[in-house]
Amino acid sequence: MHTVTCPSCAGSVADERRSPRLVLASASPRRSQLMQEIGLKFDVIPSQVAEGGISAGRPEELVMLLAHAKAADVAKRLKAGIVIGADTIVVADGQVLGKPVDSADAAKMLRALSGREHQVYSGVALIDAGSGRSLTDYEVTAVRFRQLSEASIERYVATGEPMDKAGAYAIQGLGSLLVTGIRGDYNCVVGLPLGKLAIMLSEFGVDTL
Repeated sequence: MHTVTCPSCAGSVADERRSPRLVLASASPRRSQLMQEIGLKFDVIPSQVAEGGISAGRPEELVMLLAHAKAADVAKRLKAGIVIGADTIVVADGQVLGKPVDSADAAKMLRALSGREHQVYSGVALIDAGSGRSLTDYEVTAVRFRQLSEASIERYVATGEPMDKAGAYAIQGLGSLLVTGIRGDYNCVVGLPLGKLAIMLSEFGVDTL
């Protein structure tokens, strides 16, 4: 089992007694950063779920299935703790855009998003490893891109930033230069809708505010 403890999140023994252990089932530094920003103490145990092996008819179903599968994969290895799984996909004209397989695929995705609005879905799943209780939900945010020139697409792809991002862009990075506006939760686009997470954590007795 590969466990990484958030170095800035060490709490006292009294703190640990007051609230359950939180475990993020994701190696994403973006999700870890978001959780740290709202003061959560947590460990990181990346899920080993193969995303390509899961399918569903609707985007919201897909992200919830993926988020739950990731949380369940980690929860089965633990005796206690609240495991948080998350997944994010980009949808344009009903087509799911995952992470690009190469530079050509990234450029193709960016052309499909150019000058148009698309949707970003983020699923969140919480599982109590001790009791098996689970809760799954999702958030969706609309994002509009400016019209991109071929030169802009080539320069952005050359940075390498698109390669491990759903839809081939990172709104919190250079990809912010491609966006003209959003409707919804910004953090959903980054990869973890914090408002939704806070509501779900409260159902498990974890208060964020």
